[in-house]
Amino acid sequence: MAGPELGLLFQRRFLAARQLRGMPWAELEQQLTAAPQRLRSSLLSDILHQHESTAADPLDELYDALAPVLNEEESTRCYKSYLLPSGEPVTLSESVAIISQGTTGLVTWDAALHLAEWATENPKVFTNRTVLELGSGVGFTGLVICKTCNPKTYIFSDYHHCVLKQLTENILLNGFTLESETTNPAQGQEAEGQEYQQPKLIVAELDWGSVTEKQLLALQADVIIAADVVYDPEVTLSLIGMLQKFSTLRADRKPEIYIALTVRNADTYHMFQAELDKAGIRWQIIPAHSNSIFLHDTQPNVTILQLFI
Repeated sequence: MAGPELGLLFQRRFLAARQLRGMPWAELEQQLTAAPQRLRSSLLSDILHQHESTAADPLDELYDALAPVLNEEESTRCYKSYLLPSGEPVTLSESVAIISQGTTGLVTWDAALHLAEWATENPKVFTNRTVLELGSGVGFTGLVICKTCNPKTYIFSDYHHCVLKQLTENILLNGFTLESETTNPAQGQEAEGQEYQQPKLIVAELDWGSVTEKQLLALQADVIIAADVVYDPEVTLSLIGMLQKFSTLRADRKPEIYIALTVRNADTYHMFQAELDKAGIRWQIIPAHSNSIFLHDTQPNVTILQLFI
């Protein structure tokens, strides 16, 4: 059943339940559970709000049937909204746990906030260009850039299947459409010189260890960004190895690369710099930005590096 039809069904059943307490609430719960996340949350809110605003006696069956769904969502998910300078929000569904389902990619980290703030101060880096984000997570940085910097194409990428699912939901939650729900990294590029009124958004499954040079080059990325992806030596080496695959590009086609990282462990940070040097990738520290747009720790040890391959 389509989303709008399902919503109308729930509304009719709720109205009928005001006169009929013998409603099949278990069936309603099952249909709510099967509904898409965005529709389910909206329906739960509407149904409970309408019920509590009436003068009718409380329907215990309603709360008994919906409690498992509500408890499941409240125990695993939360919604966060961040206001842009324009007043437009970026709203995200995130995990309430830092580590969830075997990944840290279901929450927004400080480096993502700082990279997004830096981007709003430097929109020309992204305007009318193809941007590839590595380790997009729940999508905060990319959504900010798409709403403020007018990129031509924005490629969100990650590897964990739960992260890709949540990322896709957040993109749609913010009013964007996707070129495809999930695409191969080597697909979906437009011809040069075309006019772009809105960014084309792509979600790509990208395994740093196995992605081929041909796939990466086919993306035709003008800018590569990543936030909080330098936290583990093994992951760091995979990242550097993948970035080296861009080195065969002509000098006039080499992408600009910006990596934002929170320095939690000085040894890991210095190891990253040493491995960059060993790989022949030059780097420089980008001056700190002046804007503090989003609420976050006021003294995080976040650094943005520009890399040169």
